[in-house]
Parts: sequence; structure tokens; C-alpha cells
Amino acid sequence: MATPVVTKTAWKLQEIVAHASNVSSLVLGKASGRLLATGGDDCRVNLWSINKPNCIMSLTGHTSPVESVRLNTPEELIVAGSQSGSIRVWDLEAAKILRTLMGHKANICSLDFHPYGEFVASGSQDTNIKLWDIRRKGCVFRYRGHSQAVRCLRFSPDGKWLASAADDHTVKLWDLTAGKMMSEFPGHTGPVNVVEFHPNEYLLASGSSDRTIRFWDLEKFQVVSCIEGEPGPVRSVLFNPDGCCLYSGCQDSLRVYGWEPERCFDVVLVNWGKVADLAICNDQLIGVAFSQSSVSSYVVDLTRVTRTGTVAPDPMQDSRPPAQQPPHPSAPLRRIYERPSATGSEPQRVKQNSESERRSPSSEDDRDERESRAEIQNAEDYNEIFQPKNSISRTPPRRSEPFPAPPEDDMATAKEAAKPSPATDVQFPVPKLEVLSRPPVVTSTPAPKAESPIIPATRNEPIGLKASDFLPAVKIPQQAELVDEDAMSQIRKGHDTMCVVLTSRHKNLDTVRAVWTTGDIKTSVDSAVAINDLSVVVDLLNIVNQKASLWKLDLCTTILPQIEKLLQSKYESYVQTGCTSLKLILQRFLPLITDILAAPPTVGVDISREERLHKCRVCYKQLRSISGLVKSKSGLSGRHGSAFRELHLLMASLD
Repeated sequence: MATPVVTKTAWKLQEIVAHASNVSSLVLGKASGRLLATGGDDCRVNLWSINKPNCIMSLTGHTSPVESVRLNTPEELIVAGSQSGSIRVWDLEAAKILRTLMGHKANICSLDFHPYGEFVASGSQDTNIKLWDIRRKGCVFRYRGHSQAVRCLRFSPDGKWLASAADDHTVKLWDLTAGKMMSEFPGHTGPVNVVEFHPNEYLLASGSSDRTIRFWDLEKFQVVSCIEGEPGPVRSVLFNPDGCCLYSGCQDSLRVYGWEPERCFDVVLVNWGKVADLAICNDQLIGVAFSQSSVSSYVVDLTRVTRTGTVAPDPMQDSRPPAQQPPHPSAPLRRIYERPSATGSEPQRVKQNSESERRSPSSEDDRDERESRAEIQNAEDYNEIFQPKNSISRTPPRRSEPFPAPPEDDMATAKEAAKPSPATDVQFPVPKLEVLSRPPVVTSTPAPKAESPIIPATRNEPIGLKASDFLPAVKIPQQAELVDEDAMSQIRKGHDTMCVVLTSRHKNLDTVRAVWTTGDIKTSVDSAVAINDLSVVVDLLNIVNQKASLWKLDLCTTILPQIEKLLQSKYESYVQTGCTSLKLILQRFLPLITDILAAPPTVGVDISREERLHKCRVCYKQLRSISGLVKSKSGLSGRHGSAFRELHLLMASLD
């Protein structure tokens, strides 16, 4: 019989060089425990798959070091705040910038996503807390009350409250529905670094640089218990998913605490230094720490950690007699959070600021979004993690497997392994399986009709062509390779048709350019449409889209029918151009069109008004025609689906 292998309780998983310069922030995806996002002094946000060496995606756009990053619960969006006070939100599935939010006057120190609505909270060195509606690019409310930098923000599980921790030694609780502070929790004697809501009960935990953890009752607004004697500043805490205990990431150790009464269940030595974030998945706790440009990840096997019961001795402190453990009183159950039902009820409405801080989309925002990029470094991992599977699966979804634990290094432990031991202390080697795969989406609705294949805009090889088909076969292996002139001569043979097509397109572009130089944009667009070549229209729109001031109402009447054709194209670049042009038209002209059509008729004859009214009617009719197409494509996944969903929201007033 094979000797069982005794595995470690905690071990180092990997170490990576995450940025070209120092790492300034990082966060773990709490849903999977497998996705890591890092922000660096190189102004980039990089995404990693835990226990894989290569970067999945690199997000650019910030012009100053990234001070804070946060993933939303489904791990589909990421928000990053910079040293300059700007905030950017990326859609990871579509691999594109979603929003740029401006308003803070100093470093962004903390961020958090609302658990249900499309809101982001940000805390800054300027002492302000702002709540942003990422659908409208606007600040919904500003909370003032802290006197120093806001280091941590957390939404309550029901989405009604926001907790904030700051360098002014206080924790504050804000009511989002009333738009005011509910309570302030003093007591810490140092900067408060982290706050965390209990997953079920009205309970809040806070950790401070004064080496204490405090638990607060959110019904009575008073302290429940205080744990002192941490080996260093408390930077990361996390409740167990069932709420039975609290994990504290301390200097080189993990501590497991209870709070009524305060007690330490277990202490696990982990040489992770100053751990920055924690996540739990598959009965394993994942911890990440960073130093300069390196990021290290660690695993603690929670099945071998005591989470309830007696107090554990502390190996970090000097030997001393264990304190007498008081009996555990039957603490009254606190109020439970009321979460929205699974049927998809509306998220709790938040109070909006009386000071209108919303900003309408501007050309400056569009320029910022064009300058932000998502560089996919590892396409295989990206598709596995972020691209949803629309097919219906008849088998249970595959979960990510736990990380296999290495065997104990100590030979004495190996000898002990040969002796009979409890089942909880024996683990057989776990085969290393691929992790970070998302299960297919299972739905009861009929499968959508297959869309025509989209030809991607960025590709490294031609569609349906192979260069080897156009080169003469090399019969003798020792034959020298063709020189460039001979190869080009062979490639050109028999391709007169392609040359004719390209020459014709060049001639058409010259025709449009000749009209363009006269300064008559409308006539140049009419000439491009008259040529009846969508490629010429796309080339022209890519220029016009860069300057929103070129757009006029009469231009829309000509372009909208062409946009409808572009949205149905099989070429990704055509669809993207069509979406960009339609978005500009909706943002700039839809309110004007609806206002003019709704205005009462005037007395007398106004020729210019009649012409404007006619143009608005034509545009409105064309937009109604396009809205059906946009709605039908809003269910797509990936970049196209995200763009069509945004257009569908902008066109909601047409229904």
C-alpha cells in the first residue's frame, strides 16, 4: 500500500514580475479567486491568471501611476484610479475602455463596485468620497466628512450602505438611499486601512495601523469587540463565506478570529510579508503580496485550519500559559441583509446630488477613450476567462480545481506520515488540472440563431488565403530560398483582378478627396455614397468620427442609411465604424430631433424651420429603422454585444 503524502497547510504558489516599474496596487477577483489585477508606476493595469506566468491583458490610458484597482463581482469590469485623480473603467469581455471619470483633485486611494447597480465609489487623498454612475459618466453624489485620505471603501451586501475608512482614525457608514452619514465609529488610534462587511449579519470589521481589529454592530452602532496585539498594521481582512470567522492577513501569518467573545482560533505561519489582498475559493485562501515590481501569491488550505472552537496558541508570541477561555454565549442573531430576488429586481435607487455634477459626453471623453487600449498578451487565456460560452451545456458546469499542495519538506514529517493519522491530516496528491475556466452559460431560453461569421479587424493572416499557395513548390530540399524579387514576381502573377480592385478604390478615394479639399463636407459624403462602395464610406467616416464638430443634421440624413448597411456587415471594422458614427449621432442630435418633432407648429411660414423639420423627420424614421437592428444584436457577446447594448440604451427614447 502506498504511503500517503502529508501536504503543507500553507505554501508559496508563484512569483512574477508584474510591471516594468514598481507595483503600486493589486486586487484579487473574489468570485473565482483565480484572477489578479495589478496597477503599476508604469501607468498600466495588468491582468494575470493565478499560477500562470504570462500576462493575460494590459490596459493602458492612464498618464500617471495607478494607485488603486478593483474588479466587480462577476469579474467582467475593472476600475482603476490614478495618482492624478482620474478613474477609468474597462470592459474585460469586450477588451475596451468603458468610461473615463474625472472629478477628484488628488490621488485615488480606494475604489469599490456596487454589488447590484452599475455604480462605482471612489475615495481620494482630497478626503472626498464620490459615487459614480458608470452608465452616464457622471457623479451621482459626493460624501464629505473625513479630514484625511480615504483608504478603503466597501458596499454592504444589500447595496444600501457604504463604509469608509480613512487616515483620520475613523470609520464612517453612509446611507446611499438618504445620501447622508448614518454613523461614525471612532476608537482606533491609527489610520484605518481596511473595512469589511459580514456576509450575512449587520456586522462590520475594521483593521488599523494601531494593530487592532474592531467589530461594530450595525443595528446598535456600537463596538462589539476589539482584538489587540496584531504583529503589525492590519492591511487585509476577510470574512469566511459562511460568516463563522474572520481571517486577518498579518505580517508573515494568517490569523483566524471570532468576535463574541474575541478569540483567536488559529494562527498559520505564511512567509508572505505584507499581504495586500485575500480571496477564498475551493476551501483555499489565496493571498497576494507585492514588493517593488514583483508579485507573489500564496495558498492556505482552510480544511487544515481551525475556524471554530478553542483558542489556538500564538507561535508568533513568546510562550505563555494559555488564557482561560470563557464559555461561548449564545449571541443573539443580528438582522440579516435583504438582497434583491433572483428574478432581477431593480437595484436600490441612490439619492442623487442636488449639485448637478453630471457631465454630458464630450469630444474630450472620446479622445481619452481612443487613447486607452486593452492589449491582449495571451489570447488563449483571455478567451478562456473572459469570453462567455453561449452553447447550452447538458452536464454540470466544471469548477476550477483547488491548487495542489506540495508535500512537507521535513523528513521527520515524512516519517510521521507513515503512522496512522486522522483523515483530516492526510491528503493524496491532487492532479494538476487547468484552472480559471468559466463554466458555460446555461439558459432555458432557445439558442439564438447563428450569426454570420465576423471577420476580425486585427488579424495576422489573410482570410481564406495562404501565401504558400502562390509560391512555386520547392522540389529539392537543398535548393536555395527565393530572393525577394523572385518571390514578389511569383506573387504578382495572375492577380490582375486584385490590382484592378485596389486601383479602382484608390481612384474613388482621390475623387472624394478632391471634393473634401474644397471644404464642402456634405458634398464629399454624397460623392462617397454615390460611388456605392462601403469601403470608401468607412474610410471617410473614420475621418469624420475623429472631429464631432463636422457633424451636421443634413449630414445625418445621408449617413444613416449607410450606417444601417455597416451594422449588418460581416467585417468587424465596418461594424465598429458604424457603431461609432451612430453613437455620435445619438449623443449630439437625438435630443434635438425629438424636441423639434414635439414642438407645436408656429404661425406663418418659416422656410428654414420647415427644412429643419423635414430633416428631423427623415432622421427619426431612419433611426427607428436602425433601432430594430440594434435591439436584435444587443444580445451578442464580446465587443459587438457591448457596443450594441450601449446603443440600445441610447435609443430607448425611440420606443
